[in-house]
Amino acid sequence: MKTVEIRDMDAKALAEKLSEQRKELFSLRFQHATAQLEKTQRLKDVRRTVARILTVMNERKVGA
Repeated sequence: MKTVEIRDMDAKALAEKLSEQRKELFSLRFQHATAQLEKTQRLKDVRRTVARILTVMNERKVGA
């Protein structure tokens, strides 16, 4: 997910997306630990998406 897309979301959508991404990250970590994950790059992508969402949320919090 690109930063532009994240910035276009409202606060409620961001919170939902963050929750969704964290659940996916948990699932991916579990699959990785049990050697079932084939696309390990997905871990990095989801982790960065979570960071982007948190960054946008914090920017809005400071700006308000």
